[in-house]
Amino acid sequence: MSTLDNVLSQIDANIDVSIDRLFELIRIPSISTDPAYRDACIEAAEWAKNTLIEVGFNAAIRPTTGMPMVVGHHAPENLPKDAPHLLFYGHYDVQPADPLEMWNTPPFEPVRVTGPDNIEKIYARGASDDKGQLLTFVEACRAWIEVNGHLPVKVTVLFEGEEESGSPSLAAFLDENADELSCDVALICDTNMWDAETPAITTRLRGVMHDEVTITGPSRDLHSGLYGGVARNPIRVLTRIVADLHDDDGRITIPGFYDGVKAVPPETRARWQGLNFPMDAFLGEVGLSVPAGEAEFPALEQLWARPTCDMNGIISGYTGEGTKTVIPSEATAKCSFRLVTGQDPLAIRKAFRDFVNDRLPSDCTATFDGHGAGTALEVPLDNPFLQKAADAMSEEFGKQTVLMGNGASIPIATSFKETLSMDSLLIGFALNDDQIHSPNEKYNVASFTRGTRSWARILQALAE
Repeated sequence: MSTLDNVLSQIDANIDVSIDRLFELIRIPSISTDPAYRDACIEAAEWAKNTLIEVGFNAAIRPTTGMPMVVGHHAPENLPKDAPHLLFYGHYDVQPADPLEMWNTPPFEPVRVTGPDNIEKIYARGASDDKGQLLTFVEACRAWIEVNGHLPVKVTVLFEGEEESGSPSLAAFLDENADELSCDVALICDTNMWDAETPAITTRLRGVMHDEVTITGPSRDLHSGLYGGVARNPIRVLTRIVADLHDDDGRITIPGFYDGVKAVPPETRARWQGLNFPMDAFLGEVGLSVPAGEAEFPALEQLWARPTCDMNGIISGYTGEGTKTVIPSEATAKCSFRLVTGQDPLAIRKAFRDFVNDRLPSDCTATFDGHGAGTALEVPLDNPFLQKAADAMSEEFGKQTVLMGNGASIPIATSFKETLSMDSLLIGFALNDDQIHSPNEKYNVASFTRGTRSWARILQALAE
């Protein structure tokens, strides 16, 4: 048997113990956004540090202005000089578990259950996002070192504790530790497979820009009987502007919005069409039936390669029980723009604000509050590590690895590119039905097992 075969056998023989370790980490309620759980976040960081040391890393907790980072290094002396150096990233913090009454079991008491579908699942907050994902890599490293004495490549690990609260400490930490963290390629395990039987590597992410606009009319809330009809109503002004943002075909009408947006290459479009994405089922699961983006583009292209403009919330006037006959003084909309390669988030922000200001009637003003922005990301398909990792995963699953897009944004990948000048391989083993950020989050045991085995194969493939 080869060394890799022995590593895979070691993983299989110890998978139940690996899941026990996952349960230990899950039981720590490391909710980064709530100050009441600060001690739990620190406990999770300590657990991660101690586990890395136990596996065979030189690891330490690194303080930040917020939750601590965990950094670990494994650099065997007997590797070839040209052995690649990998940076693995994951996060130990989790989303709040609210609403608690919607959980079938306590969110921080993990359970392992085989359901009517005969699929074994782990239910708990963080089971999939990101504790289960993070430990697939750690447990693969553990098996490699137990069998071989060391990993076949150099590895640096970075575990963050604020990913679920916007990563406020990350940029400064990367800047201050750029020399230490710069490697040949980054590995991020915080994404999905194509389906339960098909592995995937995410090669493109949309960027994001958040903005908030408040339209102010009268100096105070007004009685609609005394002022209705003559006083300017900010809700009416705001909703009219919002309605103007899209035409009847779903195209965004902000001048200059599509500047820099490139067409998807024909070969990429053909590959995506060959995936036979089940759009009817995708929308049907949430009670919808018709794609609502730009009508001229296929649905999968709308999700992965076209920019968007969405209202995430509108707040104004009286929203309590019953009625209150009021014309509000203000109306606010929270907006997000998912952006693609070639778009400048700050230019889009300015164009949006100009769009609003150009449509303001008399007696109204607009104020804005930006909430962060990041550019889109594409991993070049000729990246030397990409195909090796894809082939390794195909070996594990017996199916071609899908090189897919993702309509969401993962800012850490952009940070690695812009600050550390390195591409990222976004390799994850979650599924669309894992209900991350929702009650009854789950992670299939098969996802954990095959994820761990896949990382073992990837480490070998990238070493060759």
